[in-house]
Amino acid sequence: MIACIAGAIVGVQAQKRRHQTEINNAKATAEQLIKKANLEAKEKSEKIIADGEKQTQEYKDSIEEELDSYQTDNVTRQSRIDQRQNGLTQTSERLDELHKKLAERQTDLNDLKTAIEKLDQQAAGLAKQRIATLQERGNLSIDQAKQQVLDQLKIALDREKDVELKYQDDEAQVNAPKMAKIMAVDAIQRAPLDIPREHIEHSIQISDVNTKQKLVGRESQNIRYIETLTGVDLVFDPDDPCLLHVVTQDPLRREVAKTTISNLLVTKQINTQSIEHQVDIAQQDLGNELRRTGEKVVGSLHIGWMHPDLLKIVGRLKYRTSYGQNVLNHSVEVADISGLLAAELGLDVKIAKRAGLLHDIGKAIDREVDGTHVELGVKIAEAYNEDPQVVNSIASHHGDVDVTTPIAHLVAAGDSISGGRPGARSESVEEYVNRLKNLERIASEKKGVKESYAIQAGREIRIVVDPKQLDDQQNQKLAEQVKDQIEDELTYPGKIKVTSIRDFKAIAYVGAEKKKKLKKAGRGA
Repeated sequence: MIACIAGAIVGVQAQKRRHQTEINNAKATAEQLIKKANLEAKEKSEKIIADGEKQTQEYKDSIEEELDSYQTDNVTRQSRIDQRQNGLTQTSERLDELHKKLAERQTDLNDLKTAIEKLDQQAAGLAKQRIATLQERGNLSIDQAKQQVLDQLKIALDREKDVELKYQDDEAQVNAPKMAKIMAVDAIQRAPLDIPREHIEHSIQISDVNTKQKLVGRESQNIRYIETLTGVDLVFDPDDPCLLHVVTQDPLRREVAKTTISNLLVTKQINTQSIEHQVDIAQQDLGNELRRTGEKVVGSLHIGWMHPDLLKIVGRLKYRTSYGQNVLNHSVEVADISGLLAAELGLDVKIAKRAGLLHDIGKAIDREVDGTHVELGVKIAEAYNEDPQVVNSIASHHGDVDVTTPIAHLVAAGDSISGGRPGARSESVEEYVNRLKNLERIASEKKGVKESYAIQAGREIRIVVDPKQLDDQQNQKLAEQVKDQIEDELTYPGKIKVTSIRDFKAIAYVGAEKKKKLKKAGRGA
């Protein structure tokens, strides 16, 4: 028992010594870690302090540099303020001096006013003495003298009236072109409509080869019979066997043939009898369409009653073109323009519109009857008992006969406006390209020109000049030279705008590098 207790005590003592040894080791390890941590903390703190001092010094340097810049700016601004203050002081002195001179001048004016009033009083007294002397020496009463004065005044007024009438007549003649341009521009803006160009050749697409063979017939009998009845040429496109071209110079025959073939393709009954029947139907439909077109045009213009046969002739103009411009649309434009001009001048608007509509009526039959369209138009108008003003407008709108009525002048002006305005009539691609090239060539040949561009379909030429070779006066002179050369050498529709551009730029930057440095310093902070 004692041995067990002694053994236990010895074991406890041994375990206690072991625990004490572990504790001592742990303490030693902890002291080493603490020392190491303190050293690392001291090193980091010293590094942080050094970095902070460095950044602080850099920021301080940048702030001092910025303050120096501000100080320089303040000195400059103060100098400007001093200069302005001196200027204001000098201006104030000049104003004081001017005020003094004005006061002296006002005094002189008052003295002159007093002297003038005295002279007026003397003149009134002399006038009374003059009247009394005249009555005494001339043996005239005041009433008789007044009558003489009135007679003399009447003669003077008549003379002034004649002078004023001549002045107004001269002024009217001078302003007439200007007013005519204003009225023409207003008419152009309000009346014309741009219509796409119509072509002489029309095509019909056939659905399939079987239908084509049926339309052509055995040994091309059907297609040749259609050509015989309609008077056109029917040609298949070599690239598209099912595309049939209707070729003719007569637009009415073209419409009849086109309508006939379209109806035959719909009915699919293609033989001699059906071809004749469809041709008759197409001709009747075309006649009705001509009458309806004439009625529609006359009704829209509000020009009163017109003979039914003349309505059909008007409708024929729908299928007639001149320089790519539809003659019916052109005639309606001329009627609208003539009516607008007549309204401005106080003339008969209805007669003006009627004359404008019928001025080219001869073109409806000039391909079928010998004679110019003017001669044929006069015959048609006289045959249907049109107004003599309308007949004279048709006969004189191309200068073939003398103008006898104001309406004829308006119709001729409307015809020129409708046919000559930009876009009314077409020109070939070659002419268009050559016109643009010639515009650019004229500008580029001039000395000091860097580049030139013809824009807006040749209605404007823009020239970029070298500012080192030409000054502003030379630039203006260049534009005038180009304008004069275009007028002398080129034929052009409407008006061409010549714009010469001289652009000189001087660029400098202030404070760019300094601001860049400040931004970098701010990011580092």
